[in-house]
Amino acid sequence: MEMISRSLQSVSPDVSVYFSGGSSRRRSGAGESDDEEALRWAALERLPSFERLRTGILRSEAQAGRRRFAHEEVDVRMLEGPQRQAFVESVFRVAEEDNERFLKKLRARIDRAGIVIPTAEVRFRNLTVEAECHVGSRALPTLANATLDTVDAMLGLAGVSLAKTKTLHILKDVSGVVRPSRMTLLLGPPSSGKTTLLLALAGKLDPSLKVRGEVTYNGYGLDEFVPQKTAAYISQNDVHAGEMTVKETLHFSARCQGVGHRYELLQELTKKERQLGIYPDPEVDLFMKATSVEGSTLQTDYILRILGLDMCADVMVGDDMRTGISGGQKKRLTTGEMLVGPTKVLFMDEISTGLDSSTTYQVVRCIQQIVHLGEATVLVSLLQPAPEIFDLFDDVMLLSEGQIVYQGPREYVLEFFERCGFRCPERKGAADFLQEVTSKKDQAQYWIHNEKPYHYVSVPEFVLKFRKFHMGKSLKKQLSVPFNKRKIHKSALVFSDQSVSTSELLKTSFSKEWLLMQRNSFIYVFKIVQGIIVALVASTVFLRTRLHEDTEEDGQVYLGALIFIMIANMFNGFAEATLTLARLPVFYKHRDFLFYRPWHFTLPNVLLKVPMALLESIIWVVITYYLIGFSPEASRFFKHLLIVFLIQQAAGGLFRLVAGLCRTVVVTNTAGSLALLMIFVMGGFILPRDAIPKWLVWGYWCSPLTYAYIALAVNEMDSPRWLDQSIADGRPLGVAVLENAGVFTGKEWYWIGAGALLGFTVVFNVLFTLSLMYLNAIGKPQAILPEETDGFPENDFEQKKEPHITQRTTVRATEPTSPNSIITLDKVLEQLRGRSPNTSDRSVGYAPGRGMVLPFEPLSMSFNEINYYVDMPAEMKTQGVTADKLQLLSGISGAFRPGVLTALMGVSGAGKTTLMDVLSGRKTGGYIEGEVYISGYPKNQATFARMSGYCEQNDIHSPQITVRESLLFSAFLRLPKEVTDQEKKVFVDEVMELIELNGLKDAIVGLPGLNGLSTEQRKRLTIAVELVANPSIIFMDEPTSGLDARAAAIVMRTVRNTVNTGRTVVCTIHQPSIDIFEAFDELLLLKRGGQVIYSGPLGRNSQKVVGYFQEIPGVPKIKEKCNPATWMLDVSSAAAEVRLKIDFAESYKSSTMHQRNKALVKELSKPPPGTSDLYFPSQYSQSSFGQFKFCLWKQWWTYWRSPDYNLVRMFFAFVTALVLGVIFWRVGLKMRSSGDLLVIVGSMYAAVMFVGCENCICVQPVVAVERTVFYREQAAGMYSAIPYALAQVVVEIPYVFVETLVYTLIVYPMMSFEWTLVKFFWFFYVSFFTFLYFTYYGMMTVSVSPNGQVASIFAAAFYSFFNLFSGFFVARSKIPKWWIWYYWLCPVAWTVYGLVVSQYGDVEDLIKVPGQPDQQVSSFIKSYFGYDNDFMGVVAVVLAGFTVFFAMIYAYCIKTFNFQQR
Repeated sequence: MEMISRSLQSVSPDVSVYFSGGSSRRRSGAGESDDEEALRWAALERLPSFERLRTGILRSEAQAGRRRFAHEEVDVRMLEGPQRQAFVESVFRVAEEDNERFLKKLRARIDRAGIVIPTAEVRFRNLTVEAECHVGSRALPTLANATLDTVDAMLGLAGVSLAKTKTLHILKDVSGVVRPSRMTLLLGPPSSGKTTLLLALAGKLDPSLKVRGEVTYNGYGLDEFVPQKTAAYISQNDVHAGEMTVKETLHFSARCQGVGHRYELLQELTKKERQLGIYPDPEVDLFMKATSVEGSTLQTDYILRILGLDMCADVMVGDDMRTGISGGQKKRLTTGEMLVGPTKVLFMDEISTGLDSSTTYQVVRCIQQIVHLGEATVLVSLLQPAPEIFDLFDDVMLLSEGQIVYQGPREYVLEFFERCGFRCPERKGAADFLQEVTSKKDQAQYWIHNEKPYHYVSVPEFVLKFRKFHMGKSLKKQLSVPFNKRKIHKSALVFSDQSVSTSELLKTSFSKEWLLMQRNSFIYVFKIVQGIIVALVASTVFLRTRLHEDTEEDGQVYLGALIFIMIANMFNGFAEATLTLARLPVFYKHRDFLFYRPWHFTLPNVLLKVPMALLESIIWVVITYYLIGFSPEASRFFKHLLIVFLIQQAAGGLFRLVAGLCRTVVVTNTAGSLALLMIFVMGGFILPRDAIPKWLVWGYWCSPLTYAYIALAVNEMDSPRWLDQSIADGRPLGVAVLENAGVFTGKEWYWIGAGALLGFTVVFNVLFTLSLMYLNAIGKPQAILPEETDGFPENDFEQKKEPHITQRTTVRATEPTSPNSIITLDKVLEQLRGRSPNTSDRSVGYAPGRGMVLPFEPLSMSFNEINYYVDMPAEMKTQGVTADKLQLLSGISGAFRPGVLTALMGVSGAGKTTLMDVLSGRKTGGYIEGEVYISGYPKNQATFARMSGYCEQNDIHSPQITVRESLLFSAFLRLPKEVTDQEKKVFVDEVMELIELNGLKDAIVGLPGLNGLSTEQRKRLTIAVELVANPSIIFMDEPTSGLDARAAAIVMRTVRNTVNTGRTVVCTIHQPSIDIFEAFDELLLLKRGGQVIYSGPLGRNSQKVVGYFQEIPGVPKIKEKCNPATWMLDVSSAAAEVRLKIDFAESYKSSTMHQRNKALVKELSKPPPGTSDLYFPSQYSQSSFGQFKFCLWKQWWTYWRSPDYNLVRMFFAFVTALVLGVIFWRVGLKMRSSGDLLVIVGSMYAAVMFVGCENCICVQPVVAVERTVFYREQAAGMYSAIPYALAQVVVEIPYVFVETLVYTLIVYPMMSFEWTLVKFFWFFYVSFFTFLYFTYYGMMTVSVSPNGQVASIFAAAFYSFFNLFSGFFVARSKIPKWWIWYYWLCPVAWTVYGLVVSQYGDVEDLIKVPGQPDQQVSSFIKSYFGYDNDFMGVVAVVLAGFTVFFAMIYAYCIKTFNFQQR
């Protein structure tokens, strides 16, 4: 104890603060606790070094209300969940404040020991990045352009290029420094190159880009160390495994990244502390030990806490198939995934998208503390940083048009632009100003030299001015001095690509894979149930009581059963392709971060599925083996089981490989079908080995089904019951059956087959691993330049002085300007209502400086006591909640008026979007109470949809049409018939001008995050699509979410211009800047639980709303230059209510404002005198034929520009026809026996079956994407479901026709069928309707399923039945009478019927039939298949009937079922 006392006394006074929690414990009642703690430390000192680094002191409060603590020695690797939770709760009670306090204590401990934390400085010099882009219409993804791309790619191998491309300069000769322990903010307008710069610095640029210049870390080039381990790029796209919880995702990331050099730091630290006699703070010591040792999860709990994710730690992340966390929480999870590791160089791309300003501030503040106190190097790109967030950064890097305009301390950035002649206004956020000041459209408003004429200062001019600025000179000087590598610590950079042991990585990967299998248990259960059903059906078709073992024909029936078992289990592997594709995006992200090697992913993926495959095989064989009546010996049962199991393993490996090589749904499905076709046709059971052309016999030996067929057949036919009988020539019956089928007869072939299947399994999985190693994800966006664009689009805009977004402008009429011709908004509204005497000339007004506004009737909306309930979620019921319903909106009343822009605000979960959905009639579930009136009349949803617009938060559009086509489609379907087509086109052009979309009118819309328009452009298109409908009331859900400050300003200027025409506009808004917030006239503010806490005007500079809250006792005054929106959300938060002991909803109800609003609602709930309710003679503005015509127009362009769908299926049909034509070359001329005829029938069956299934598989994702657009457009009142469905059905016909033509013209002559016009017509007819009904069957499966994945599983469930009852594997005469009904309902059976009868129903040639006299072909077909030549007319009608039936079911289901949950 004396030694401990002396050690304590030797600690300097300034350090004693950090001992034992950073406060003096020599108060009453604390002495015993301190003594106990000191004794614990003394005990720790005596432990061996290895144990000491893994043992910490966990302190907990011993007696509630008194400062007495219990101390417990714990192994930091064995901390229980409650212990970790209690530690985090006590140390980080208020995340941002306690995190700073704790990190200061941690840093003080390191500084006391005299240890220097390793740092990394990132420099880039003369960095240039360029891309080759297609120009103009050549860039559109049409079928013609896709074909040209393929040709161009082939010519490119020879060094020839035909495509017109242009070099796009993304980054232009940029240089700079990202310094450690300083927060650097990267700002820039859209397309300025921010993401490219971040990727370049992280070493993750696409290899197809041309890069010049150098990037160094502490003087080392990117090829001299491992940048993926040293630095992390945090993407703006959130890619996670939806089946894992938030905590599991972070913990997996932490285990893969390891602890880095934290353990070495801890060793050095404890060594120094022992030498200096320093005792650390127990909390800091425990934390450092727990986060420095492999296996501890405290780091995960810490990151969850500081990012505010602890509330949803055990909630699944979610995806398209399962609900999960919100978009904002996903964004924080993406950030946390890298913060949880040891990486100290972070490049963060737009990490605040979807977060409210309060949460963004908390996250950025915590990152700032990590940077300042942990010496990290961080460059963060943000879209709309509020002033208080902007102030958290030390440095600013401003990027515009690919050049760095400013880089240096935040304090000097506004000074630099003032020297250039531009000043940030008083109530303008500095970040917003910086993103607009380089823009030609926005720059003029900031010019301060009124005595001089303004001239546009271009980006290159700014760059030159910065070089002369003192910060520019300082930067140049710093870059000119080479970095001294000797000064840095060896652990600042990572030089090894493996930071975690292989055994630990395998353990981690196995645990994750097992977890995902448990979460996806539905799929495996579904596969087992599906297998049981198919097995039972197959068993009852091949029932043993109906099978005999007397003749060669009986043997053929048994072989048919074996073939079906083999094919069913091979097809079963197709699900593996879908599962693998779903996993690939997350895998590619982890691989690029070097979390693990590809084989760490493959090994558990394959091995853990072995028990499941074994279970499926056992269930299948147990059901089928004895019911069908295969050889009864137990040894043969188990040998049969082994082959079935190996077939499943080989199939799984094959489809994994196909998914790994193809990487997209459509191409994977096509390649998978092609692979199956080759394996199927070359397997030796359709075309016997002897009949395969000699030069193609290698295909026979390369097919896994060859070996499966041989092994199964030998196992069965080598049994005593087949060998003990002989046929006429003396051969054993079993040998004769095998020889007739072209199968080897030796016993050893069973084990050869089993060994080959095992070999195929290994080879397929090894090749899959190699594909994961060397191939990258497909679908990265490619830049496309309009024909007239030269460089950056902004350089070509005409200079126009734009009104400020908060400006309430006047509306001018067509007459020349005079005192009498200036007309205010109020007068316009009066004239539009018909109250002014001279309305005839002014019924069409004009927006400010923009085009025409079609006549519309301004409407108000009032609502009273709106309540909304949903059924209580099952999760909440399990937690003890007894109520049946959960209330989301509570007693909301208010009014929206023409010409008034209303903001609908509140914290996340307050019910903003819910209220908007309820008022607009978009809710598909739940229980709604209350009254809604439109201009005094009760709301009628049918008429309301005609004169309202709804801009959804998710920008849903048809991806394959252009911007202008999207607007024309909306205008032509929603504007009244009285407006001429020419007027509609002019109106569309004017709206494009209003919303600044002219430069993008011919740009393809594309899919979000993959290709096409940017987020901001997509947002503007969403608004434009609603504006061209000329609505009176417009709802906008988060119109500025995901946009940078300038893009948000453009969108809000659009919204403001819309309001100034006299429309009623309501917007929900998340984190508005001061400018955007004050662009609104009124505010409806909700608190969590859907209660109103403010409803009234904003006032000039937000004075009224600020004044309202400041009058409430205890609410703090707003600080100077603070954003009123952020302040308002902070002071009215749930935490503020607890602190002030007030309910803001009750406070509002007792205010005079509430009384005024009730009076206004009452007034607007009565119709004005002399008015009538809205009436439309029809539900839709266009007739049903008009709707069909426009839907067909859109679908035509969609299909023409979908080469990945149409070109792929054409290619598949072409290759299938070519392959079958070669394999079955002139087979029609080789008909000497019944076996030859069965080969011909098999070839026809295989062709139509595979091409048909391919059509079914390919159409599903196309229809699934278009269906989401359909839900939005139908809700907007564009069209009814039937015209839409008919258009989708009709547009398929020409493509299927061409596909059939390609297929028929190749197959028919190559197989040498009889060249008569009638026979060719019937072959074409049957093939055409077969391909068409398969396509419509695929569309139908989507219409009855919630998403594409379920649709594909549902469709695949029937493929086995189509196979079994097609009449090929089991002839109609052999099908039991209890299943014959399904034969007549099976569409493929009619196809086979039609193909066989049309070609051979009238052929009189004689053929040999084993065991029977020679027969005519027509007679054999009638006796064996049961096909009648006179039945061809009925077949033709039935095939057309199936096509119409599937199309009608699709139309009915798309109309009846709505899987959109709102």
